[in-house]
Amino acid sequence: MQPDSLTLAFDTSVAHCAAALLCGEQVLHELTEPIAKGQAERLFPLLDGLLSKAGAGWNDLGCIGVGVGPGNFTGIRISVAAARGLAMSLGIPAVGVSSLQAQAAGLEGVVVSVLDARHGNYYLQVFGNLDGAQPTKCTLDTLPLVPARAEPSVVGFDAGLVAQECAGHVSAPMFPIAVAIGRIAKRRMHSTKSRPVPLYLRAPDAAPPKNPAPAILP
Repeated sequence: MQPDSLTLAFDTSVAHCAAALLCGEQVLHELTEPIAKGQAERLFPLLDGLLSKAGAGWNDLGCIGVGVGPGNFTGIRISVAAARGLAMSLGIPAVGVSSLQAQAAGLEGVVVSVLDARHGNYYLQVFGNLDGAQPTKCTLDTLPLVPARAEPSVVGFDAGLVAQECAGHVSAPMFPIAVAIGRIAKRRMHSTKSRPVPLYLRAPDAAPPKNPAPAILP
């Protein structure tokens, strides 16, 4: 097995630890564990377990893929910090992939990808033939305009409600989240030069600490 053929991808942007190990396009192992707390303690044992199942080690990796959100602030930072640390120590690229894009991966045409932003809000991004669509935070009343002729696929949280508002139809994700992240990261590994950074689309709920946490470097 060539060293650059293995991609390890993971995500803790919501209440789970999700990880996948891929060899090219082939999924060797994939696991998603629901977990609301303790993601930092659980992530590396889970990753180590995936490598062990494949008879591989950390030095066999050629690429790291990581979910950068939007989602839970602490969870996103756990994964991004882990990916950047691994990339630096192993001398391999780490590629950040948004959860919205990962959720839409493999679906054709115009795709509306939706995540729960809590309190009646959505994280949403439109993919496909519409230029300039960026991830946004919105409500049902402030959805981005999607032309009716687009007949979009709507995937993710409250997909039925969103589909009614934009004259679309509900679709299911094509891949588990970590598998999608790994596939996208593998394609981008030679073209992406910047390190992964968290994708935040809202202000944190908690009050800021008296001593702010160190900023993640660009």
